[in-house]
Amino acid sequence: MRVAILARRGDRLAARAAELGPSALAIPCDVTDEGAVTRAVARARDAFGDVPDILVNNAGIFAPGHLADLSSAAFREVIAVNLIGPFTLLRAVLPRMLERKSGHCVTIGSTADRYTYPGNSAYGTAKTGARAMHEVLRKEVHGTGVRVTLVSPASVATDIWKGVDERVARPPSQADMLAADDVARAVLYAVTQPPSVNVDELRLSRS
Repeated sequence: MRVAILARRGDRLAARAAELGPSALAIPCDVTDEGAVTRAVARARDAFGDVPDILVNNAGIFAPGHLADLSSAAFREVIAVNLIGPFTLLRAVLPRMLERKSGHCVTIGSTADRYTYPGNSAYGTAKTGARAMHEVLRKEVHGTGVRVTLVSPASVATDIWKGVDERVARPPSQADMLAADDVARAVLYAVTQPPSVNVDELRLSRS
């Protein structure tokens, strides 16, 4: 596969693309900026000759805080990145996928899209909304040739936990979390099934 990877931090993005090799295209992009998303998809389309065959919506931030204490700015930012960003990317590629009758859209959810945790009002709201968006989309694209999958992992050992106040949100030890590669393998499983199979949802936990 050729892969276009998007992130706000251009230096880290370029380093990751270099690790992946010449098949990787690094595109700096803030998914909360609709214009930036449009330009990023156009760049990928120019490089690949069409919109990507697979979209993995994985952008996310975590701003724990009790509802009475959380600022409206923090709440809005979490919603913008974790919910509106995925919608914007979907909207940028889905019309062409429907036109050509092929494509696969993967949403990275969370156990927080079904279960409530104290201090998780913004993130839980965003992930629950993303799950609802996935469910609506699954019904809308059924029979079109476009497939959609929700992958909802438990806590994953990534940089998202840096700076989290454990008095507000108490994650397990990172040694007890899933690895990012565990989630990647679940995505790979979903997108490599025969065209007649849609993996609706995968929920991952640490065994």
